[in-house]
Amino acid sequence: MSKTISNFVIRILFFTGVTFGLHLLVLKLMELPLFADKIVLAYIVNVALAIIVFVFLFVFRQRFKNQLGFIFISGSMIKFALFFTLFYGAYKKDGSISETEFFAFFIPYLLTLVIEIFSLSKWLNKLDELPS
Repeated sequence: MSKTISNFVIRILFFTGVTFGLHLLVLKLMELPLFADKIVLAYIVNVALAIIVFVFLFVFRQRFKNQLGFIFISGSMIKFALFFTLFYGAYKKDGSISETEFFAFFIPYLLTLVIEIFSLSKWLNKLDELPS
């Protein structure tokens, strides 16, 4: 496995693990259920998809050099589609999406997106320097 991919996987697992712990701590302090609202699934799905998209982009960085932005956006659209498939129905079951439901999905989504963008931008900026 390349150093770039290894570093990304370590970084995303570390930051989402810490954030997940803090998320649970806040829920506990607010005396809310810790594992409600598909929170574990939300973290797992967002981390897994971020890793898949990152690895795909990295592996095919030379072949699809001019399409990497579109591929990244497609990965984000897949995440959004999975939100509706896996979460929206359960969240909307009672007629509205509560704050805890919203944050259960949005925190890991936003965190993984930021880590993806930061990590991708680091090696995309160097991409023009690499031999074809």
